[in-house]
Amino acid sequence: MADAAAATTPEWATKEPCLMGIDEAGRGPVLGPMVYGCMYCARSYNETLATLKFADSKTLKEEQREELFESLKVNSSIGWEVDVICPKDLSAKMLKRSKVNLNEISHNSAMGLVRKVLDMGVLLAEVYIDTVGDPEKYQIKLTEKFPGIKFVVAKKADSLYPVVSGASIVAKVTRDKALRNWVFDETALNMHMKTGSGYPGDPDTKQWLEDHKHPVFGFPTLVRFSWGTCTPFFKDAVEVTWESDEVDEDATNTGRAKRQVKLSSLGFTGFKRKTEEIESSGKGRCKFFQARKLELVRKFQ
Repeated sequence: MADAAAATTPEWATKEPCLMGIDEAGRGPVLGPMVYGCMYCARSYNETLATLKFADSKTLKEEQREELFESLKVNSSIGWEVDVICPKDLSAKMLKRSKVNLNEISHNSAMGLVRKVLDMGVLLAEVYIDTVGDPEKYQIKLTEKFPGIKFVVAKKADSLYPVVSGASIVAKVTRDKALRNWVFDETALNMHMKTGSGYPGDPDTKQWLEDHKHPVFGFPTLVRFSWGTCTPFFKDAVEVTWESDEVDEDATNTGRAKRQVKLSSLGFTGFKRKTEEIESSGKGRCKFFQARKLELVRKFQ
């Protein structure tokens, strides 16, 4: 969402100590991106900020959020940035071999925003963040990463600190806009955006998932397919078997045994992969590799 971010660093931000708030939108839904937003201002502007009627975005109607966001965008005493994490990236990180859980993804996004603003030349002195996980541990993590900044990590920070309330509005409006303007990569017929709230317990969301599942290819990229919500929709899905060669690292140097690992998965959903090791001297390998006498190479000279 590069077009949504502030184009240049405000001059005051490079000359006066600043404070910044960070909050997210879309952590829980099974549909759409998760968005982290930040808002910053000069420390001397903090009292004025408290009069601008920013509030936790969840307590505001959509029209109110939109109006506040527009007023925020034209306010020359405020700066802001966003990080939009698409559903596909969320699921890929959570399902890869070295798994990255949602808390760590959230922490990395928040720290990425701090780093981005610092790289812009903003004189960050204080940062207020709505916690993800244990507030004390999170605060220690941030302080170790950015030792020159005072961090305040708290539950419901978006209700306690106006600068976090503003960040909450930035994140929520950006996510809502991303969903309204979503363009499907897929070309299947009868696709629509009557998704409901996007939360797992919403009947409209469940119906949308039912209408848009595919027995082989799973769900459209709007869906966070690593969410457990997706699992029941593929009880009768087509099983797809993926084959790959691996070298048995425990084998002796004189006769390094080869083995083949079969990975079975339903479409591209987040089902736990079943692995079946087959001792192989070439017999169990895919015919494509056998016919071409291709061997697995791990080291090149």
